[in-house]
Amino acid sequence: MNAHLFVYGSLMSTAGHPMGARLRREARLLGPASICGRLYRVSWYPGAVESGDPAHRVHGELYALDDPARSLAWLDAYEGIAPGSRESGEYTRDERPALLASGEPVTAWVYLYRKPVDPAHLVADGRWRSDAG
Repeated sequence: MNAHLFVYGSLMSTAGHPMGARLRREARLLGPASICGRLYRVSWYPGAVESGDPAHRVHGELYALDDPARSLAWLDAYEGIAPGSRESGEYTRDERPALLASGEPVTAWVYLYRKPVDPAHLVADGRWRSDAG
């Protein structure tokens, strides 16, 4: 199972969220990274959606999970994905190419937002901040 995870919101090391602290106990931060996509403010949290334009980037962090099966189980629950149902919540977990700041490509799990987004809530620079939007 792929051990890499790309995060871009409340799970980032800079967000100060308890679930991000749990992630850091169960994974090694590899560094800043980005994926192709667009970032939107959904509520107090963001949602990344796919984009066909490689110039559209979502910026975040890449982690190497110590025990991917265990960590992804609680991460799925946190992101609202019910066991055995990929279509149950706001997000899906998919593998996508991530690009480390060094330029190294890595295939990583990412939680993509699957509901309609409000174009007015686009985070144009693709960098989540709690005051973004």
